[in-house]
Amino acid sequence: MPQHPPSALLSAALRAAERGWHVFPLRPGDKRPALHGKTACPHTGPCTTGHLKWEQRATTDPDRIRAAWSTGAFNVGIATGPSALVVVDLDKPKLNSEEDAPDGAANLSALCERAGHPVPRTRTIRTASGGAHLYFSAPAAARLHNTAGTLAPLVDTRAWGGYVVAAGSVVNGRRYAVEGPALIKPLPPWLRQILLPPHPKAAPIAPGPTPVPLRAHRYAETALQRERETVRAAAEGRRNTTLLASVRAVGRFVAWGDLPRHVVEAAFQAEGEAIGLTAAECRATITSALNWSARTCRPRPEAA
Repeated sequence: MPQHPPSALLSAALRAAERGWHVFPLRPGDKRPALHGKTACPHTGPCTTGHLKWEQRATTDPDRIRAAWSTGAFNVGIATGPSALVVVDLDKPKLNSEEDAPDGAANLSALCERAGHPVPRTRTIRTASGGAHLYFSAPAAARLHNTAGTLAPLVDTRAWGGYVVAAGSVVNGRRYAVEGPALIKPLPPWLRQILLPPHPKAAPIAPGPTPVPLRAHRYAETALQRERETVRAAAEGRRNTTLLASVRAVGRFVAWGDLPRHVVEAAFQAEGEAIGLTAAECRATITSALNWSARTCRPRPEAA
């Protein structure tokens, strides 16, 4: 399997850092972070005062980058949030999908047509799978997070809590490469509006269901955080199974209206990708689990 020599990957990391993008090493020939996880944290070096995740350890410091890439042919990850980027990820359908199923690029084009806007043109990276990453500068007035399918099927976004594989990296013998002009455009305002969490609606004046107590929301948020930590600690070989079980455990709170579905999807998408699952794997598992919860969830127990 062809690989880029360490010098080429180091150069790719330094070029990204020169743009102000925070980078960190990914496993050679892979998309997974090469940094240790929480359970294996030695609590030394950068983690002396506590475990730091890849988003916190990503850097633009050329000396740190040279030191990291001197030890291996690491691929390059870009932490999108600290880099002030929003990256739209256009995926390809799975191999077992219908032959005529539209891909992410086609779905984005259809979304733009319905919205009455042209397909945005910006820095584009062709991915190893044949998909594309569209790089946009993040809006200063909004802190956006990852989404999975919020814009359209097979169209995800990476912002705070997410990362992308940088140009120059090699996965499955295929290189991530810049396609067309390298200029980065701001995220179009109409796309930003879709990606912003929806504003809470005012309570209806007409009689309706009893409002959910605040403690129920807090309990749901605690459960979400607990299950995210469970996914982070999943052992190799059990990652997808653990993700499925954790999403199902939180799914009842989505069915009851305690947690917005898009918040749960984005949270687990980020955790699943951080432990090495592909974006497509995460999306399929999360969707399956939440749909199962919606079908099987029992009514909320009455308070005693």
